[in-house]
Amino acid sequence: MITKRKPRHPGGLIKRQYLETLDMTITELAERLGVSRKTVSEIVNEQAGITPNMALRLATAFGTTPELWLNLQQKYDLWCAANESDAWKEISPINLHAS
Repeated sequence: MITKRKPRHPGGLIKRQYLETLDMTITELAERLGVSRKTVSEIVNEQAGITPNMALRLATAFGTTPELWLNLQQKYDLWCAANESDAWKEISPINLHAS
C-alpha cells in the first residue's frame, strides 16, 4: 500500500540521526565508509539513493542491517514513482487464469 505522506529519504535519516547526533561531518563519514565525500554528500542531500553496497557499509558503520537502508530507499523510491505519474494507473490487469 502506498501512503499519502512522502516517506523520508534515507539521507535525511543519516543526517539527523547520525551526523548531527555524533557531530560528524560528511567528510569524516565518507572516510569511515571508504567512499568519496561526493558520494556521501549526494546521499545526505537526497540527490542519490542507497545502493546495496552502500547499505552494507552503513550497516557495518552504524550497527544496523543492510535491509534497513534498502527498505527505506525502496519505500521512498516507490512512493516517488507512484506520485510522479499516473500512467501506471491506466494499465489493466492481465487475467492469468483465462482459458
